[in-house]
Amino acid sequence: MFESAELGHRIDKAVFREEAPKLRAALLDAQFELREQGRFPVVILISGVDGGGKGETIKVLYEWMDARYLSTLAFSAPSDEERERPYMWRYWRALPPRGRTGIFAGSWYSDPIRDHILGHLAKGDLDQRMDQINRFEAMLVNEGALVLKFWFHLSKDGQKQRLKALAKDPHTAWRVTGESWERLKTYDKLQDAAGHVLRMTNTPWAPWIVVEGTDDRYRALTVGKVILDALQKRLADPGLQHVPVAPPLPPKIDRLDVLSALDLGQKLDHETYEDELAQWQGRLAELVRHPGFRKRSLIVALEGWDAAGKGGAIRRISAALDARQYQIVPIAAPTEEERAQPYLWRFWRHVPRVGRVAIFDRSWYGRVLVERVEGYCAEADWLRAYSEINDFEHELEESGAIVVKFWLEISDGEQLRRFKEREQISFKHFKITDDDWRNRARRPEYHSAICDMIDRTSTGQAPWVLVEAEDKNFARVKILRNVCERLEKALGIEPGSKAGKAEKVEKAEKAQKTGKSGKKSAKAEKLQGKE
Repeated sequence: MFESAELGHRIDKAVFREEAPKLRAALLDAQFELREQGRFPVVILISGVDGGGKGETIKVLYEWMDARYLSTLAFSAPSDEERERPYMWRYWRALPPRGRTGIFAGSWYSDPIRDHILGHLAKGDLDQRMDQINRFEAMLVNEGALVLKFWFHLSKDGQKQRLKALAKDPHTAWRVTGESWERLKTYDKLQDAAGHVLRMTNTPWAPWIVVEGTDDRYRALTVGKVILDALQKRLADPGLQHVPVAPPLPPKIDRLDVLSALDLGQKLDHETYEDELAQWQGRLAELVRHPGFRKRSLIVALEGWDAAGKGGAIRRISAALDARQYQIVPIAAPTEEERAQPYLWRFWRHVPRVGRVAIFDRSWYGRVLVERVEGYCAEADWLRAYSEINDFEHELEESGAIVVKFWLEISDGEQLRRFKEREQISFKHFKITDDDWRNRARRPEYHSAICDMIDRTSTGQAPWVLVEAEDKNFARVKILRNVCERLEKALGIEPGSKAGKAEKVEKAEKAQKTGKSGKKSAKAEKLQGKE
């Protein structure tokens, strides 16, 4: 893929002086129009070999364009906060809003390429990561983003000469480090890895532009013109690109579905409820204090009909947790800031770090429920959301998060009874709105959307738990029990065993390591044997 970038492309000074001012003026005009329309963001990835001109190109873009509407995101080794969340979390947070341009110096490609060269990422794992990146970029494009990816290339001799020239100049010598010379030794490995990555991710919706980095003037004009042409085309086209990512829904030929098959008559009497509530709340409190949970996180998403009891269930979950350990995230209509970003952005920002719990009162499934039924997004948008949501939850699970999803089901008659009760009780008035009654009128449409959602997003890693919520006591206990069972399975704890024992074993082992032998050591062995 790099042959055309080793031909010795150059632009002489006279041509550059003639072309650059015109290009600069056109870029500013396009940037102004981008800001005025506010329809889409521009995501520019700057990648390539050391000495290829990545930093110089970013500097030129800041000189030629309005810096107030540009942002540069430079990524190096992840921080502790970033390592405790999914790999893509830090890139989601850095995405520019609509009307602005984000320049990524180093991107979601940098770590996989480096890890593969160092032997930390096998070829199959690299391919899997590239497949995930392709779907991520398809999502960006479907959300409206213009994605431009540049790879600055130098031949091996060209890179060596470039590094020498930079090191010789006092003004640029700081840019050449020992790591730069070390990476020159792995040039061939980089070309193999980069060539493979570029081939796998050179998609129609986000193609790579390989630019020879030898000549500064050629590189600057090439990048500027590519950005200008892409911007002008998108600004002139009022429509959005759509990458097909989901098959259509199959027809339904009978009335049987996952909701109608539920037995809503299940109940718990008050005494049994109090006993089981205390049992499972105590169990949950033990599990989130387990040493193994320090490397995991818990994400609980509650969906259900209006008045199905999500709030009451959340209060029973949070009652078992330390207030410093969890966050409740209520989801309503998106804010202006959230509407300027891809749909899933506002959920990525609330992903908890390890050892923490996030409880979502409604969730990312709004796109395939309320937005689908109410027509707030196009059919293509909610159809592709199924696979995008599955990808999102897959990334959460791979990072160590435990995702537990609940749908709370109540009958039409029970919902009506609870609505009327809310109207009559003063401290529940705030819970009933005109939107609730309007949504209730479209219950059959929501029923179909819910069944499609469950069929398409109940995966092995993040299955849906359908909760018969006609009786609140039964529903609350079932939710707590399922959260505990998922935690036990993820942490490798035998159901019903005392999670607290692991903490005692760990303390005894620490005491032994610090030299407090004798009784302490024997205690550790005794506890370990009981486990």
